[in-house]
Amino acid sequence: MSGSWALPLRHERITSWDNPIGKGAEQLAQVCQYLQHRPIALFDSEYGCAPLVKATAAIAADKLMRIRSNRCLWSTPPAYSGKGRPKIHGQQFKLNDSQSWWEPEQTLESVEPKLGKIRLRKWDDLHFRGSPKHPMTLILVERLETVTRRLNSQPLWLVWVGIQMPSLAEIWQLYLRRFTIDEHWYRLAKQTLHWTVPKLSTPEQCERWSDLMPLLTWQLWLAKDVVTEIRLPWQKSLPELTPGRVVQSMLPLLVRIGSPAVAPKRRGNSDGWQTGKPRTPRCRYPVVKKGKGRFQNSSKSIS
Repeated sequence: MSGSWALPLRHERITSWDNPIGKGAEQLAQVCQYLQHRPIALFDSEYGCAPLVKATAAIAADKLMRIRSNRCLWSTPPAYSGKGRPKIHGQQFKLNDSQSWWEPEQTLESVEPKLGKIRLRKWDDLHFRGSPKHPMTLILVERLETVTRRLNSQPLWLVWVGIQMPSLAEIWQLYLRRFTIDEHWYRLAKQTLHWTVPKLSTPEQCERWSDLMPLLTWQLWLAKDVVTEIRLPWQKSLPELTPGRVVQSMLPLLVRIGSPAVAPKRRGNSDGWQTGKPRTPRCRYPVVKKGKGRFQNSSKSIS
């Protein structure tokens, strides 16, 4: 979809015994069952790691992941010499150390209308330390100044894992779509649809409230061609309404459709709590801490 529209297919809460990588791999496997063509899944740097590569190896989907600039990759090991244990890793490739780089398999420079001069470099047959059996393609995207050819911003490191990779001039532009799909929708859910406003008591209430966010997004998308645009005096008219502008224009449509909800009670003083009625305190849940902090020392017993 174009613009800032993103239609979520599945929205789940990560429980205390799950992790984002396992949940993401599970959702990707469920989605691929209903697709006729092999999709390209886009992942942020949190998912650019060996556990995700191994968890999604059997899923019929190509992966394009961003990785942090302090990661290390390894090349294919040399041929077995016949003595000792066969090597698993080859030469080390440090992303933040250009001295460890070797000549890329392909280099491409282009001029984009919005971003300016772009330099692309590609290295094949690299892998994470924890997934040596899954080769990847490393892509470096850099913005250069037109005159001095110096870096205009931080470089973008991408990793491709799949069957048939698109051309180098196209592959990096596919990743730009991830920001529109992910960041814009979560901002809409939190700021406009008030996803994080209610202070609910039970996990079941939180899941039920979270399930409404995708449903509301789909309703807004279905109503974008029906509503009449309502904008504030300082806002410009848009040829294609954004999700926020549709929310702003939904009131006349809701008034016309009506609501099955009971009419609200008239304003007045509440009767208050009934005398003698027992009060039950809210259920308290223990705080769940995942993993171990970087500076947190393990507890030692004192003899």
